[in-house]
Amino acid sequence: MVLRLGSTAPDFEAQTTKGDIKFHEFIGDKWTVLFSHPADFTPVCTTELGLVAALQDEFDSRKVNVIGLSANDLESHSKWIADINDINGVDLQFPIIADADRKVSALYDMLDHQDITNVDAKGIPFTVRSVFIIDPKKTIRLILTYPASTGRNFDEILRVIDSLQLGDQYRITTPGNWKKGDDVIVHPSVSTEEAQKIFPKGVKVVRPYLRLTPSPF
Repeated sequence: MVLRLGSTAPDFEAQTTKGDIKFHEFIGDKWTVLFSHPADFTPVCTTELGLVAALQDEFDSRKVNVIGLSANDLESHSKWIADINDINGVDLQFPIIADADRKVSALYDMLDHQDITNVDAKGIPFTVRSVFIIDPKKTIRLILTYPASTGRNFDEILRVIDSLQLGDQYRITTPGNWKKGDDVIVHPSVSTEEAQKIFPKGVKVVRPYLRLTPSPF
């Protein structure tokens, strides 16, 4: 299965540190971030999970579920979480999928095919650093893939969520380096005349194809 933007996120059943789940039931009516980690007790992953735990309130305020995945079993995950909390001064509460058999990793095409050192003792590949943002309709809206050696920028993931949620609510797109609260772009499908009616804060016409308006919120 080739996963693209617009694909339905594959459903699966899995054990997690918060109990067994069916993924579509876990998503429910919320946005969801699924992100993979090569293995437990690895340095980059430990910093990443600490960052996400520290940002839990930011995800909650956007009504976003967060779920991690690592290619180890539940016992290892539980011990690792204690380390993550101690090192980063956090209280990690989101679930982490136990994917020692790589079933979910294979389903989402997250296994490493580049780094020959990113393997377990049996030579089975660990995952790369994949991110999937999935909307309440179970549609994949963003896919990011980082090499195992590079930690992710979770402020960027929050920024994309803000853009996607705003674009679903209003007929807008967001410019490069946009941050929540910055001016947005009137969607190309909206005429300038219509834009002036539906965006009461005003429309700035830079070019006929580039119209800016203050963020709706």
